[in-house]
Amino acid sequence: MERIAPDAWRKPGSVVAIIGLGKSGVAAARLLARDGVRVYASDASDHPYAGHAAEALKSVPWVEVDIGRHDLSKIRQAVGVVVSPGVPPDAPVLAAARHAGVEIVSELDLGFRALTALHAGTRSIAITGTNGKTTTTALVAHLLSAAGLPSTTAGNIGRPLTDLAMATERYQWISLEVSSFQLHDSPNFAPEVGVLTNLAPDHLDRYPSAEAYYADKRLLFRNAHDDDVWVLNADDKLVLDLARGVAGRKVLFSLVLPRGADAWYDAADGVLRLAGDVLIKRDELHLMGDHNVANALAAALAVREAGVPAGLLAQGLRSFRALPHRLEPVREVGGVLWINDSKATNIAATTVAVIAMQRPFVLLLGGRHKGEPYTSLAPLLAERCRLVIAYGEAGPLVEQDLGGKVPLERGTTFEDVIARARRAAQPGDAVLLSPACSSYDMFKNYEERGATFRRLVEAL
Repeated sequence: MERIAPDAWRKPGSVVAIIGLGKSGVAAARLLARDGVRVYASDASDHPYAGHAAEALKSVPWVEVDIGRHDLSKIRQAVGVVVSPGVPPDAPVLAAARHAGVEIVSELDLGFRALTALHAGTRSIAITGTNGKTTTTALVAHLLSAAGLPSTTAGNIGRPLTDLAMATERYQWISLEVSSFQLHDSPNFAPEVGVLTNLAPDHLDRYPSAEAYYADKRLLFRNAHDDDVWVLNADDKLVLDLARGVAGRKVLFSLVLPRGADAWYDAADGVLRLAGDVLIKRDELHLMGDHNVANALAAALAVREAGVPAGLLAQGLRSFRALPHRLEPVREVGGVLWINDSKATNIAATTVAVIAMQRPFVLLLGGRHKGEPYTSLAPLLAERCRLVIAYGEAGPLVEQDLGGKVPLERGTTFEDVIARARRAAQPGDAVLLSPACSSYDMFKNYEERGATFRRLVEAL
């Protein structure tokens, strides 16, 4: 087998530390151990998922596992650190490693290096941005597969890239969702095609400023070459500014600016256009909201770079359906449509969900606060929002920012929130779970929050 780890990581007595033991951490540990590297893998959480990870690695030689703590002494003495996607760059354990001069790379970077070494010829389309990453990543993979090109998703969606590198199956293209946290520590990451969906302040609970967050997003271009292609949002000045001066060819998508765009939404005729020609009618795209039209245009441009013709792109767009937790209609009960948008973990994502509502609605807003005020939502809620139900750790802040501006109640448990929404909603309304917050005060992640919402709604 071709070696994928640096020689220094395999020297006798050397140990590589893995921080975070979700799917990515476990896959990285397996990959390094298979490559003859000794691993110390730790997770500070005592959540059951960490125990499952420990169990999964128990029989893997060369791997030592710590749950509920990080041994900083071992981490400071490590020859390298591999960090999982959910661990923010400012985490104290990473600060300790940096202070000790230990090299830190993301699981994404390790996986990309391994994939390049072990699966020669596999190409990648990387998608990042504040919102729309997951849907666009899934759309890209769907369009590639619908055109007959062997492809899959990886990164923050689907499988960890390190797991994919160990797999026996081969793909022509990988559609990769990448976060700012991953890009922060990915010096070797170099996709052939990159997509930047949009930019807005996010993760301000983890970054000192929006500018620091944007700086990590710009690392998508850190290894840009002249033959790379960058798919950019022409409607977003922050995106265009971030890509200014970057090597490679830039192609643009737009909802409002057809001049100079390579793909755009022609609202007057109700069609999506690619290079001026009609791609599909808007009502053939089974996704709510204009933001998803933008995601579809971005995906079509990216997959066109893989040589897929417009006819096949159109067929793929027509057959795509909404992903779970992303403006996902769950069911209609008594004339009330319940919509799961649990993936909306920041103000910008909730904003596009609110704009997508075509009927009166009850908004479920709350969770763990991420640093942005909620005041910008008030004018958008004035027209159709029947009630805001604020809950979770952010509940008092939501009430502080929106109380008196829109009808608002405070919920307690998640079950109480659903019960309040059911009482408030009238036939013809929607109930929209679009929290604008992370889920970590009450749930393991946004998927668990959305699944709980779905379970409670299905029980109505």
